Amino acid sequence: MQTFKKQERLVEKKLITQVFENGKSFYFDPFRIIYLPYTAEGDFPVKVMISVSSRNFKRAVDRNRIKRLVRESYRINKEQLYSVFKNDEKWALVMIYNSKNILEFKELEAKIILILRRLVKEYEKGTG
Repeated sequence: MQTFKKQERLVEKKLITQVFENGKSFYFDPFRIIYLPYTAEGDFPVKVMISVSSRNFKRAVDRNRIKRLVRESYRINKEQLYSVFKNDEKWALVMIYNSKNILEFKELEAKIILILRRLVKEYEKGTG
């Protein structure tokens, strides 16, 4: 299941607002991660939003490149996060890129893997 479909993207304004208001967060350089369990219908256990600040990257080309790299590394490695979810449990996840530098893909992928492992621990801590 190495795809990243539209249904996996966090786009609902109401849910995004809830995540920012009520979600739990942690910082993992260069990302700020905010997540929130929620209930809804759907095939995917996690909905993801990736954000890159225009304050740090003035050119849209740079912001889009970072988002593409983060999406790709998430897409390749999301199985380790998906594997722990039960049938009816869902999470909304926001990844905010805070660095002023563009990381190489391998570095970014290593960070995403560590973030996903931390999220698995947070999930197991919350349900266990």
